Formats: sequence, C-alpha cells, structure tokens
Amino acid sequence: MPSEIAFTAAAYPPSGQFIEVGNTRVHALVRGPEGAPTVILLHGASGNLRDFSFDLMERLDNRYRVVAFDRPALGHTPPLHDRGESPAEQATVLNAAAARLGIDRAVVVGHSFGGAVAMAWALEHPERVAGVVSLAGATMPWEGGLGPFYTLAGSTLGGVTFVPAVTALANESIARRSIATTFAPDPVPRGYAEHIGVGLVLQPQSIRLNARQVRGLKPHLAAMSQRYRNLDIPVEAVHGTADTAVPLNTHSQRMVALVPGARLTELEGVGHMPHHARPEVAIAAIDRVATRAGLR
Repeated sequence: MPSEIAFTAAAYPPSGQFIEVGNTRVHALVRGPEGAPTVILLHGASGNLRDFSFDLMERLDNRYRVVAFDRPALGHTPPLHDRGESPAEQATVLNAAAARLGIDRAVVVGHSFGGAVAMAWALEHPERVAGVVSLAGATMPWEGGLGPFYTLAGSTLGGVTFVPAVTALANESIARRSIATTFAPDPVPRGYAEHIGVGLVLQPQSIRLNARQVRGLKPHLAAMSQRYRNLDIPVEAVHGTADTAVPLNTHSQRMVALVPGARLTELEGVGHMPHHARPEVAIAAIDRVATRAGLR
C-alpha cells in the first residue's frame, strides 16, 4: 500500500542548496560529477524541483552535472514580487544563480511552464544556453482563456477566499486524483505522489502566485515567439499527442516550425508528463542537443 501524503510544507525541507542572487535566493539541487556537461532542469506550473529528483536526475547524473531549480514563488525559492514573474524575469534570476554555480554553457530543459522559461533564457541570455529541450513545453500563445481556477486563484479576492478553501479541502483522495489527472492517460509512477511535495504545492502564497504567473503567460509567449527565428542553438521538443494541458498542436508543433533546425518527437498516446511516461525519449533528446551543441 502507498504511504500517506504529507500536507505540510515542513514535511518537505530543502533538499539542495540556496544561492544568493541580489536581494533574493534560489533553491537548487546539484548532482553529478564536476567538469561534466551541465543540464539544467526547470519544472512546470504548480510544481517544484522534486518532480525531477524523483527519477530523471538519477538517470542523468552519471554523465552530466545536473542542476534542478525551484522557479521563483515555487518550492523553496521565494517570489521576486507579487505580480506573477514573467518567463524572462525568471530566466534572469536563474541565469544569475547558474553563474554563481560556475556554469558556463548548459542544456536547459523545461517542462510545461518551464519550457517557456527555457526559451526565454535562450532569448535573453544566449551566452549560457547551449541548447534547449522542451518537454510538453508551453512555448506559444493560445486561443481563449484558462478557465476560472487561474482567474480566481490569482485575484486579490480569490487569494483571501478561494485559495484558503482549496488548501482546507485538500485530502489524500483529492491530491491523488489531481496528480492522476496531470499524468493522464499515463499511470502515476509508484511513490511519486508521496515524493512530489504536495505540502509545498499547497502553500497559499504558491497557489496564488503560480496562478498569476500562468494567467500572465500568454502575452509574453506572443512576444517571445516573434523572436524564435533568431535562435541559433539546437532545440528539441518532446510532446505527447494526448496532452490536454499543453496541447501538442498549439505549442510544440508551431514552435519548432519557427526555430531554425528545431526537432520534434511526438509520443503517440502520451499525456503531459513525457519525462515520466517515456524517460528514455527525453534523455535521448537531451543527449542529442548536448552533442549538437558540442558539449559531448
């Protein structure tokens, strides 16, 4: 039987180190040999670096120096402000943190919202980005809105009414169903729900500020996508055909058409978590980008 999920942030203390960047700090988990090519991992919305420490980092750290960051306002990295950080703002602070770690050039891997940050990083700080791997990345603007959750959770009124209700109603069954929905139609790996840090995700400030990041994302992607054709680095996307959270035809298919030399691997029947459903495919994409960038 699976163990119980912990619903307090204290149950998931920092697993890595804190890097001081200006007036803030960034939580980073570093694994792998010094001197090896560097891979940077950026998690999605409502997440934290534990998504990668569950499995993917261990699959990579025998031949890469692997760095997973908690993005601003999520996990153990504090927000930069209360308006919802843009992908470019997040990329800038993470770029500074990478410099503090002595990282020269790296393959930057982004899942979901992390894909937007990875692309912004390549656009704003190309000197440190050797290549990008987008895993079900949110990389293009979309038609329509996002639904009531992000509107309510990101609003001032929702922050004092709706968000506390969400955290108060959370229980084991609801948490497991929510995680299963994120993975669908793929199964949730055994032990993932206990590892991911539900207590971190349910911090009221994280819910509110994550919603503001997501709610403000579309105009940033619209502006970023106009610059994709200027990228001169290897870019690969891995995306499931059954992804309903970040649809393949809205994002990766359109993005790779704009980036010179970009490649797309479509995973038939796979949902929003390709690095868990098909980790060998995600790793192969990372290897190809590292090789094309001259890091291997």
